[in-house]
Amino acid sequence: MAVIEVTDLTKRYAGLTVLDGVSFSVEEGEIFGILGPNGAGKTTTVECVEGLRSPDGGSVRVLGLDPIKDARALREQVGVQLQHTQLPDNIKVWEALDLYASFYAAPRDWRELLEQWGMADKRDARFGKLSGGQKQRLFIALALIGNPRVAFLDELTTGLDPQARRATWELIKRVRAGGVTVVLVSHFMDEVEELCDRVAVFDRGGIVAIDSPRGLIEGIDAEHQMRFTLMAEADPHTLLRGLPGVSGVTRDGDRVAVTGRGDFATAVTARLARHHVLVSDLRIDKRTLDDAFLALTGRSFN
Repeated sequence: MAVIEVTDLTKRYAGLTVLDGVSFSVEEGEIFGILGPNGAGKTTTVECVEGLRSPDGGSVRVLGLDPIKDARALREQVGVQLQHTQLPDNIKVWEALDLYASFYAAPRDWRELLEQWGMADKRDARFGKLSGGQKQRLFIALALIGNPRVAFLDELTTGLDPQARRATWELIKRVRAGGVTVVLVSHFMDEVEELCDRVAVFDRGGIVAIDSPRGLIEGIDAEHQMRFTLMAEADPHTLLRGLPGVSGVTRDGDRVAVTGRGDFATAVTARLARHHVLVSDLRIDKRTLDDAFLALTGRSFN
């Protein structure tokens, strides 16, 4: 069942169109990614879905509600962690949670959230003294204090070190495991590939593709390489040219690089085995979401 439905969403600022006919849906229980470079329209889209901005055209429904007309009812069912979130440095962790709990008719017990997110020992710590990872744990707890059905997490790991980022990924998985549908806004390819069931790829105010991360990667028709070392004398040019998907073969001593498209590596390894050509150190370049973005938009992500 779709818990979010966006149809032909448009938004303009001072005559400049920043969203142009954006449409997508989010299914209940999934982690749905919104991926794109800065300025692609990701945050504007999510703010329209959350009811923080009014769209200039199109329609938005979240849990069957209009985010603008039904704002009060919707706030009881969604949790939001904004891209730029900040609290007063001197507010204590428990004070922030207690304050946010007061905004809801039936909030969760913030003491349980402290235990669940490993922050019980930081109950009396002031916000300004928390590490980056601890602040993100607090922000997630604040987004969940209202017991939401849908949580919006916008650029949650920006500025965190690699260890804190990975720890935050595990927290996001736990949010979904708790029955909450998650909309994750990110410009980190590895993050989206690790976490998301499906992802909408944004570019220049529109969506260029929606699929699973694996589906996006496998759907691109981009060249990549496999490399190996010959363990016996053979002529790889004669042996491998003409195979389905193979576009080039180069050799430097015993090192061979084969360039191709699609699943050409399977054809190459089968041909080598059929002719009893032994190789070592075989490596196949992994295609990534960066490659998919380049294929979809004609430009690199950064």
